[in-house]
Amino acid sequence: MGLMAGLFFAFDVSVMPGLAKGDDRTYATAMQNINAVIDGSGPFALVFIGALVLTAWAAFRALRKGRRETGWWLLAATLCYAAALLLTVGINIPLNNKLADLGHPGPSTDYSVIEDFKGTWETANIFRTLLCLTALGGIVRALLLHGRATARTDIG
Repeated sequence: MGLMAGLFFAFDVSVMPGLAKGDDRTYATAMQNINAVIDGSGPFALVFIGALVLTAWAAFRALRKGRRETGWWLLAATLCYAAALLLTVGINIPLNNKLADLGHPGPSTDYSVIEDFKGTWETANIFRTLLCLTALGGIVRALLLHGRATARTDIG
């Protein structure tokens, strides 16, 4: 979860502002290249899906073992990350696909899709960052609760 929050945050504070300082052709080319690398990355896919699966699994296990408070925090984290995934699938990926449809950006390419990135894609990414950070906070809270419960059983 921390890796996903960090990735989204890096786009918010460095990648997108840096690209915005260039021209539309550079912006389009760079984003096409970034998306191609991310789409073809096994480690990225593992972390992208793994954050959801592992957090949901941890919530299920905690609730099943009767650690309700820990489980509810993990379930809340799972739901926050699921919302980030919905934003990704509903907004970011379709815009990435529109950008890919430009093909190789040339001097005569229509760059109107870039305005969607500068507005919609970037705003959705900020929300993905906030949702991932909230999920990470829920996981940290669950870990603290789990640690306290474990410490009590070790003492008793």
